[in-house]
Amino acid sequence: MLIDYHTHHERCGHAVGKLEEYVKQGIAIGLHQIGLSDHMPLLHVNPDEYYPEMAMPMAELPRYVEEAFSLKEKYKGQIDVRVGLEGDYIEGSEEKIEAIINAYPWDYVIGSVHFLGTWDITDFRQTQGWEGRDPMAVYEQYYDAIIKATKTGFYDYIGHIDVIKRFGFKPEGDVTALENAALEAVQRSGMAIELNASGLRHACAEMFPGRRMLNYAKELGIPITIGSDAHSPARLAENLEQARVCLKEAGFVQLATFERRIRTMVDF
Repeated sequence: MLIDYHTHHERCGHAVGKLEEYVKQGIAIGLHQIGLSDHMPLLHVNPDEYYPEMAMPMAELPRYVEEAFSLKEKYKGQIDVRVGLEGDYIEGSEEKIEAIINAYPWDYVIGSVHFLGTWDITDFRQTQGWEGRDPMAVYEQYYDAIIKATKTGFYDYIGHIDVIKRFGFKPEGDVTALENAALEAVQRSGMAIELNASGLRHACAEMFPGRRMLNYAKELGIPITIGSDAHSPARLAENLEQARVCLKEAGFVQLATFERRIRTMVDF
């Protein structure tokens, strides 16, 4: 079973390619399922005053959903299109997030933490946010947000669970306890996580999560899915063969798939 559940397209502003180009590319490379999962619109900052090209405008959200479900029907029999959303967890904006999630018939919703307040810790333009901060305090705030996300019941799985390491900023101390606590919160929630291969392209030079966290997730019995986090059709499924090898080495034999918010485990 070849799947890629984490993709972004032109509506978000920092990716390229139309949804249909992703679907056609998925067919061309032999995917069985493709997940369309663009970013939720910005809710807690004014898009007109914030960094540009962060997420789709709110007005585009219904158009995204309509187009995605149209493609799901159009390409039925050639590839299974699953319609998702990367739904940021932002503390204090829970009601707004829940309203978006409840407004559409998603196949799945990814729970990702990008923002600590108004600072997007995954944006290369905002790495100055680390200046003058205690890295351990940032990690503690990040993993606290992950734990809070697991308690909302909004999400089907946590995306790139250790993305805080993306740009190579790390505390001097051991963060194992923070990482383990986040995974244990996922287990208690009954959610899954993803193995996100995009970290191989960044300064951290490893997937999200890394091998140690991946092994602990397996020990805890947490279901896992897989995604490239592609921001162009050409990068669809990038490094996912390596990701599947990592999963097998960690002892995983099944992947989590989703339709209408129902999780089904499939062999890979």
